[in-house]
Amino acid sequence: MADADDYFGEPVAATYDESLADMFEPSAVNSAVDVLAELAGGGRALELGIGTGRLALPLARRGIPVHGIDLSPAMVARLHVKPGSEAIGVTVGDFATTRVDGRFSVAYLVFNAIMNVTTQAAQVACFRNAAAHLEPGGCFVVEVMVPELRKLPAGQNIVPFQVGPPRWGFDVYDDLTTQTMSSHYIKIVDGRSEHRSIPFRYVWPAELDLMAQLAGLRLRDRWDGWTREPFTSESRRHVSAWEKPAG
Repeated sequence: MADADDYFGEPVAATYDESLADMFEPSAVNSAVDVLAELAGGGRALELGIGTGRLALPLARRGIPVHGIDLSPAMVARLHVKPGSEAIGVTVGDFATTRVDGRFSVAYLVFNAIMNVTTQAAQVACFRNAAAHLEPGGCFVVEVMVPELRKLPAGQNIVPFQVGPPRWGFDVYDDLTTQTMSSHYIKIVDGRSEHRSIPFRYVWPAELDLMAQLAGLRLRDRWDGWTREPFTSESRRHVSAWEKPAG
């Protein structure tokens, strides 16, 4: 089973939770779920890029009705075999354009997934799609890295983010004018190597604010992380919430 572009097909889905075990630890999950549950209040939550349910399942256990959109049938299949998944509705499709029924108190897109949308126009469409699903007063929440261009000396376009063994990873900043980049993952076990790469488009906080404005949203909060530390010029990522005006 593979999705339309095969970046998150069965070979990735089969080991996704294991390869990102740290992200599934309660210390990485609970603070995010706390924020999302608070923003949902008594309403519904929409996860764009629901994947295998890392946040959706614990959020649903809090009593929040959750619906998800994801392009990968293989990732969704992994979600569906987990306890509690029967309470979560999932629509297979591109989260930049796919519409589902009803309105939501919070929509969210986490773990750099906005960068999986690889053109500026499609990222704008993602914001507009999220806004169209929100009820007045609802919020769209995005968790994403701050581009690490400050780490690039003249003539270099590669930033390592994991140094094994057994895994190595590095980002390649391909074109600074279009903000295209790619992440490369190498695994070496018993002398055998595997390599995969995924294209991304990095995006700046101010650029996201403009996308939100085009979608009729306004910035409500921006933090360094899910525990709501202040965002500063030294922050390596941010969690931002844009609100749909009431009335």
